[in-house]
Amino acid sequence: MPQALFLKPFISVPLNNWSKSKVHTTSIDVNINIRGRAEVVCMGMLAPRKLFQKRKKQEVFRDAADEAKQKNWRRLIKEIEETGSAVSVLKTEGIKNQAISKDLVVGTLVRFKQLKKWKLVSEILEWLKTQNWWDFSEVDFLMLITAYGKQGNFNQAERVLSLINKKGYAPSVISHTALMEAYGKGGRFNNAEAIFRRMQSSGPEPSALTYQIILKIFVEGCKFKEAEEIFETLLNEEKSHLKPDQKMFHMMIYMYKKAGSYEKARKIFALMAERGVQQSTVTYNSLMSFETNYKEVSRIYDQMQRAGLRPDVVSYALLINAYGKARREEEALAVFEEMLDAGVRPTHKAYNILLDAFAISGMVEQARTVFKSMRRDRYTPDICSYTTMLSAYVNASDMVGAEKFFNRIKQDGLKPNVVTFGTLIKGYAKTNNLEKMMEKYEEMQAYGVKLNQTILTTIMDAYGKNRDFGSAVVWYKEMESCGLPPDQKAKNILLSLATTPEELKEAGQLVGHLDKSGNDLVLNGVSKFDDEDEDGDDGDEEFDVPEYAISYDEKQDELNHFTGDDQQNLEFVHTLKSIDL
Repeated sequence: MPQALFLKPFISVPLNNWSKSKVHTTSIDVNINIRGRAEVVCMGMLAPRKLFQKRKKQEVFRDAADEAKQKNWRRLIKEIEETGSAVSVLKTEGIKNQAISKDLVVGTLVRFKQLKKWKLVSEILEWLKTQNWWDFSEVDFLMLITAYGKQGNFNQAERVLSLINKKGYAPSVISHTALMEAYGKGGRFNNAEAIFRRMQSSGPEPSALTYQIILKIFVEGCKFKEAEEIFETLLNEEKSHLKPDQKMFHMMIYMYKKAGSYEKARKIFALMAERGVQQSTVTYNSLMSFETNYKEVSRIYDQMQRAGLRPDVVSYALLINAYGKARREEEALAVFEEMLDAGVRPTHKAYNILLDAFAISGMVEQARTVFKSMRRDRYTPDICSYTTMLSAYVNASDMVGAEKFFNRIKQDGLKPNVVTFGTLIKGYAKTNNLEKMMEKYEEMQAYGVKLNQTILTTIMDAYGKNRDFGSAVVWYKEMESCGLPPDQKAKNILLSLATTPEELKEAGQLVGHLDKSGNDLVLNGVSKFDDEDEDGDDGDEEFDVPEYAISYDEKQDELNHFTGDDQQNLEFVHTLKSIDL
């Protein structure tokens, strides 16, 4: 049965040059009625593309011996990954074949280096250092200290550097950079800076990679001033023969994003073009990642395409997310379909973002289509996917459907988290079903899920709508006893419920406006209570508290299912991956 989407009166086409690009219109049958409210019927919403169907790779080998060798090596790699121990597998291989070929060991090291599995790399190298048949050279020492640097294991990196010095090898920029990185990843930012400063003053001279890594260390350690100083030095041709490269510019854009200095980030973006540093898809993604207005995200997206750059999955995800948060779900779907038509394979998170776009507006059927499409494309929905789908029912005020889907989460073997329970609690609070709301709260406690401030404020808000001051006080105190400082919303709810002089006094004391004697607390000569009686009467007059209209802000009340790791992955994930040195 076709899925129907009802568009808003204003239809915004996200891409200025869509008409120029090759779009497979067979996947979407669009029927627009311009008069009145426009209607779009998606006959093949998220129809499978043949492009994404798995094809068996045809392998070509030189001969039977080469085929046997390659298959044996792949088996070995798989076995190491499954067991998590490289040495035990290699020892077994040596016993089985009486000896291990050096080619096999080198190939294994190179493969795990490519996969950035540095723990396995260091394990193999430490083992090789004890083997008589292996000539452990300077190159091996440098790879070993690099592996420890990537792991942030500065103790082992120090030990290896000491061994390098004892062997009489010349000081190397590689070894010093690795030790610097080890300190940085290990949280020893001052030690990392000391290594860098020593390299600047007495050598070995820092390389471009050294500068990339120290900038990353400073940004991660929130040492923004130091990062700025180094970057400014690189920009000054009189002070440095090295020029900042693309990765350094990306790191500075990320730094200003992290610091909330968006205007400075835009200036760095413009400076890239001035300096002739090539801008990439990652560069534009970084700008899109800190814009909140969908029009601005769309503008940057168009600018990227005009520059002749192809959007990647992160570009599409950022644009889909912007439209979704603006409740422009039809544009979000159009961008997702465009991504499929462009041959860009969606990631698990891209599906979650599109799912959220429909869930926010309570479009259950469309959200279900996305949810099913995930499985079709071999992505197993995670707890984030299930919770987002649950929110679609909640936002549609379908609590029967929400309860059924909540039970399905448990049946499918997933453990509901604080956001899952919070979504359901919010739903029952909005429908004023306090009994079911408390039932879910107790179930959450039975599951051992840790409370957060949002859930307790939601419960306070629900009791507030029923003019229950006593219960609101209980939940306010519960926040404090749980070590969760009540936010301004919780304080506003409590103050708005107080009507009698006694309630006003108690509320004022709880939120910190009054001391235990009932007197106003004064800071810097100004009362903390905004509604203080300026006439200075005897205090018997009631405070002018507005009627109960202070509830959760609807926009902020939307439980965001992309908190924690998911949000980090959405916000600038592509840039961080590209700078993962």
